[in-house]
Amino acid sequence: MNEMLTLKGASDWATGYIGRYVSPSNISYLVQYGRIKKNGANGSTRVSLQDLLEYYNAYNGSRETSFKERLGNDINWELSFEQYKETETTKHVHRLHPYKGKFIPQLVEYFLDEHTDRLKKDTYFKAGDIVLDPFSGSGTTLVQAAELGIHAIGIDVSSFNSFISNAKLAKYNLANVEQAIFDITGALRNFVADSNIQDFDEKLLKELNAFNNKYFPVPDYKYQVRNKLIDEQTYGAEKESDFLSVFERLVYDYDIKLSQKTNSTFLDKWYLQSVRDEIGFVFEQIQQVKDSSVRQILELILSRTIRSCRATTHADLVTLLQPVITPYYCSKHGKICKPLFSILKWWETYSKDTVKRLQQFSNLRTNTHQCCLTGDSRNIDILAALRQVKPAFAELLEQQKIAGIFSSPPYVGLIDYHEQHAYAYDLFGFERNDISEIGALSNGQTKKAQDSYVEGIFKVLANCKRYLVSDYDVFLVANDKYNLYPAIADKAGMKIVADFKRPVLNRAEKDKVAYSETIFHLKDI
Repeated sequence: MNEMLTLKGASDWATGYIGRYVSPSNISYLVQYGRIKKNGANGSTRVSLQDLLEYYNAYNGSRETSFKERLGNDINWELSFEQYKETETTKHVHRLHPYKGKFIPQLVEYFLDEHTDRLKKDTYFKAGDIVLDPFSGSGTTLVQAAELGIHAIGIDVSSFNSFISNAKLAKYNLANVEQAIFDITGALRNFVADSNIQDFDEKLLKELNAFNNKYFPVPDYKYQVRNKLIDEQTYGAEKESDFLSVFERLVYDYDIKLSQKTNSTFLDKWYLQSVRDEIGFVFEQIQQVKDSSVRQILELILSRTIRSCRATTHADLVTLLQPVITPYYCSKHGKICKPLFSILKWWETYSKDTVKRLQQFSNLRTNTHQCCLTGDSRNIDILAALRQVKPAFAELLEQQKIAGIFSSPPYVGLIDYHEQHAYAYDLFGFERNDISEIGALSNGQTKKAQDSYVEGIFKVLANCKRYLVSDYDVFLVANDKYNLYPAIADKAGMKIVADFKRPVLNRAEKDKVAYSETIFHLKDI
């Protein structure tokens, strides 16, 4: 137990111990973030076998046991998709834009593809079928259908959600996309160079690095915090205050304007002045692009970029507590971090990433129809709406109808689906339709809100049933803590023929409480 291992040796040991590949980079992560102690100098790092054993004993095999202890033994662990790395659960275009509340593509694929196993004893969809997602969100069902050779129709009440889905599904001339990115990036670099932001930012970063190296040495500081040798909250606040005078001096020297003059809109409130100026510049450049499909993907890149450039802490990107315009102690990274003063870095990063992901998806997608319609699934005329945008797809729908539904309806009073993308509604002028959200956050989770939710989901199913084949299969993914779905199924003239309870792992939010969702399988009575 006193044996010291290299990163490679630790990788080999951990791989054998937990039965799944653990890379040297994974071990390095554990060291960097204070999970296990570093021994030796950089380049000759060693870790203790005892430390590794203690860490993996808290993990190995215990995850499934822990979830079942808290959620019940009826959990279908095979639906946890624990074996997939994060890069696989966010493959190709699925990660073109952040979206709170989406499910992983492997869950969709499991029920849409033609395999059977111990749990899934029947095949529900086949290549050439049409599947419907009446709560399309960011388009996960539609994208996976394209991979599997299945036609797919999405519907969403949020125009921005429809925009995300259709941008992922569009077919692009990537050479034209890359040329437009090259032109806009060059123009943005010149725009930034003409200001003093770049010089200010470089000087600030230099001062910040020196300060962090002195007061937050890696990995010693995180190890001390983890082992309660330092009170993180007190120490972090003290050092944040110490660095403020350095920051204020640089702001004065470089004549930097931090806040905007007004905060009447989201873009006014949550962006530093220099960032807002660059956003406006890139937006104007994009509007000059004549090719509408290229313009669409450029707008998606810009939306993804500005979401990452909001004036908030790294730990509060989801919650957005208060605008942050000065350096702050970052509990996520264990050091003093700074707000962003330019979008250039993220624009360049996301531009390259987008082209790569579009190419990956292009190599996998099949020659099938996919489209997301903007509308209220409770009353939309799917056929008429499809005729307006995809006439050939509408003709196919008339011929063969829809085989079934795979969707994740909104939960009761949990997420504000419009407000999470308020920056994009402000910038691009998308029409907001908050009032039509089913299970809106603003309505809460009262009995009245639950009754309204039941009525809303029922009406969606009743409307969509008109377009389904007689022997349809409907799969709805929900965390039904109020036991509403039996009543929903009954009102819609359907029966729940099976339900699959799956643990939700690796949630992005800070809340790490064991959590599950149920996949309800509904058929006609």
